[in-house]
Amino acid sequence: MTDFFKQMIEKTSDGIMYVSVDGTIQYWNRGCELIFGISAKQAIGENLDIIIPERHRERHWTGFNKTARTGESAYADKMLSVPALSASGEKLVIEFSMQMIEEGGEVVGFSSIVRNITEKRGK
Repeated sequence: MTDFFKQMIEKTSDGIMYVSVDGTIQYWNRGCELIFGISAKQAIGENLDIIIPERHRERHWTGFNKTARTGESAYADKMLSVPALSASGEKLVIEFSMQMIEEGGEVVGFSSIVRNITEKRGK
């Protein structure tokens, strides 16, 4: 990755993350740190459950696993608004896009661009 793109990704206040197909966070930029209050060092290697409210986890993982298995999502190319959690347990509302990352025709993970819209939408 060129220095230009690296700076662009690292310095944005929008969260950019990459999660492997098993739900493990592999990349977490400064924007994610600002939104969730979780450092990259704390997030990388952890499961997405660190930001998913417990009551929404079953639904999330059902959809996540189906998309990983089939390579199809009703939410591709759309912005989704969902509840999330910060490190302190504060309830957030985030908006995110999801892109499937493939290698050899197989889904290997998902990248997302995340924005905190809590103040716009209310908690």
